[in-house]
Amino acid sequence: MRPFTLEDAPIVQRLAGAYEVAVTTLNMPHPYQDGMAQQWISSQQAKQEKGEVVDFAIVIREGILLCGAIGLGIDNRNNNAELGYWIGVPYWGQGYCTEAAKAVLSYGFKSLNLHRIHAAHLKCNPASGRVMQKIGMSYEGCSREHFCKWGEFHDDLRYGILASELDIKG
Repeated sequence: MRPFTLEDAPIVQRLAGAYEVAVTTLNMPHPYQDGMAQQWISSQQAKQEKGEVVDFAIVIREGILLCGAIGLGIDNRNNNAELGYWIGVPYWGQGYCTEAAKAVLSYGFKSLNLHRIHAAHLKCNPASGRVMQKIGMSYEGCSREHFCKWGEFHDDLRYGILASELDIKG
């Protein structure tokens, strides 16, 4: 993993802009318009300096090939964060997300001293839930038809893990 650079923008737009990625995530725009990736990458440093987020590019092949993104949306008041990620379609099912999620979980607990990390996925994206399970998160429940995406309601499945559980499950 590494920080994003503006040179990553065309790849982010191509990978994140795929219909298959957008349909399985809550906030991914589709179509992914020109300039959106540059704006997102440019906004990261200020948000990180404020302690609101940490975002990383998921890379393979000695850090050269960008395959996705992962990060934490930080809630300083409650000392927790929400884990979020996406992987480009050509890289699905190869373990990159699980490996990156383990590293971000460790970073969140050990470097940021978070108490809790949580994540959610749409029911139509069970692969995301499997990542959460593989990194030791516990299923916490389902909010039925909680989100409306593209005119269709979706169940929101929630997972979480406490810092004290990382050593037990990690």
